[in-house]
Amino acid sequence: MTMKKIGIVGAGQMGSGIAQTAAQSGFEVYLADQSKEFSEKGKARIAAQMKKLVEKGKISDAEVQTTLNAIHPVGSMNEFGQVDLVVEAIAEIPELKFSTFKKLDEICAPHAILASNTSSISITAIAAKTRRPTQVAGMHFMNPVPVMKLVEGIRGLQTSDQTFAAVRAVAEKMGKTFIEAKDQPGFAVNRILMPMINEAVTALHEGVASVEDIDTAMKLGTNQPMGPLTLADFIGLDTCLAIMEVLHDGLGDSKYRPSPLLKQYVAAGWLGKKTGRGFYRYDAQ
Repeated sequence: MTMKKIGIVGAGQMGSGIAQTAAQSGFEVYLADQSKEFSEKGKARIAAQMKKLVEKGKISDAEVQTTLNAIHPVGSMNEFGQVDLVVEAIAEIPELKFSTFKKLDEICAPHAILASNTSSISITAIAAKTRRPTQVAGMHFMNPVPVMKLVEGIRGLQTSDQTFAAVRAVAEKMGKTFIEAKDQPGFAVNRILMPMINEAVTALHEGVASVEDIDTAMKLGTNQPMGPLTLADFIGLDTCLAIMEVLHDGLGDSKYRPSPLLKQYVAAGWLGKKTGRGFYRYDAQ
């Protein structure tokens, strides 16, 4: 099946990034959020990001206009009746994902594939909320989507070979490298990444080293481009906590227990860069 029209649920950082990348790759994109106002803000975010690329000489004004012309903000996912593929990119809350997919199943055409950008929640469980479980798969994009080359593909228990081949083809048309991960909590990327971040938070909590020294140690000692606490701030500490809770609940091993300090920061509203404070302060930015 040829994919031409893609619906994106969620016009935040991830959804906007997926929308931009899809539009730049030749897809017609319908961007939905809680209201058309939110969807328009998502498109405005894309325009602002692309303007920076023009100023750096990386793309032309014509490329920006072509991309923006292919992105259509809509009032809700009720307008997804003609799309070939939906990529959901909303908060990492299981019940919210489940209710969204139940609605998408009712709205979308029978041929449409439903994909989730979830970073940890079971694709099998999500698919079970629909009447088309063979047409549901995971497409986990990395942040920032236009820059990061990976898409982690997840096949649920009932995902068909045809569906999985289709989402792989879409990812590759977007210029991404596609890997396959089993439908286990955290999949591949976050099964490895989040326990590392959580351990860095635990080390901070126990006074092993300062925030700066933990990040410096991991950057210079293991050649990582970004320290784990900086990365946590960039991802969002609430997202990190949600993923650790999925890992802990799903695997039942104490090594996945979220750090008490991570829970405290989230409770305080210190969620990272998006709130101006996490392990670092961003108030002046």
